[in-house]
Amino acid sequence: MKTPTPNRSHSNHPGSGFSLIELLIVVAIILIIAAISIPSILRARIAANQAGAVENCRVVSIGEVNYSILYGGFSPTLLALGGPATGPANATNAQIIDEALSSGMRAGYVFTYAPLNVDPSGNYQDYTLNADPQVPVFTGDDHYFTDEPALIHVNHAGPASVNDPPIQ
Repeated sequence: MKTPTPNRSHSNHPGSGFSLIELLIVVAIILIIAAISIPSILRARIAANQAGAVENCRVVSIGEVNYSILYGGFSPTLLALGGPATGPANATNAQIIDEALSSGMRAGYVFTYAPLNVDPSGNYQDYTLNADPQVPVFTGDDHYFTDEPALIHVNHAGPASVNDPPIQ
């Protein structure tokens, strides 16, 4: 008569699996790697958000030049410069910049637009644009400012203005 072979999955041999100590060491190594890499990833995301904010300031400045050529002055709101692409473009829905940017929030930054200096025919002759992080330290560190000359200024501590140094 043939004797049944023992089930090896339930054997008590010392080399049949990982010990608790080995598993804890692996988990500790993974946590150390994560602790080293996560701050780098966050810094990279902040740098990308800040580069995006500068580019979005440029996009608005170029859009304002186009708007002023088409409609005789700068836009009354950021939404008027963009807007949804439904129907033909007009002064209140110029469709020059994309809808996300015209909403005033993009890539971790809040864009605050203010038209200035109305001429006798009701057209704005100047504007200011501030780009500030939605959540300082987490979405960005720097604050940006631009106006009609399209020179972008930066402030590392608080909202930027025309008196801050320009981006080099």
